[in-house]
Amino acid sequence: MPPTSRKKRRRPSAADARRRPKVCQFCKDKTDYIDYKDVAVLRKFMSDRGKIRARRVTGACPKHQREMAIAIKNAREMALLPYIAQRGQ
Repeated sequence: MPPTSRKKRRRPSAADARRRPKVCQFCKDKTDYIDYKDVAVLRKFMSDRGKIRARRVTGACPKHQREMAIAIKNAREMALLPYIAQRGQ
C-alpha cells in the first residue's frame, strides 16, 4: 500500500495579518432598531440554506448580532422568512 499523505496546515501569511477587520453595518449606519419586517436586510445575514450567519462572517458587533438574530427569528415566526431552504433549489 502506498503511504498516505497528510495535509499540512497553512501558515498565516503577511496578507492575513493586514486584513482590515469587518465593520458592523448597523453601527456604521447608526441603526437604532433592527426591524423584523425588513426582510431584504435580514436575508443578507442568512445563508442560502436559511441559517443565521456567525458574527465573524457578517462582521456585526455583539449587540447587533443578538438583535439581528431575534429579528430573524421573529420574521420566521411571522412567515416572512423560511426556517430552512427548500430542497432542489
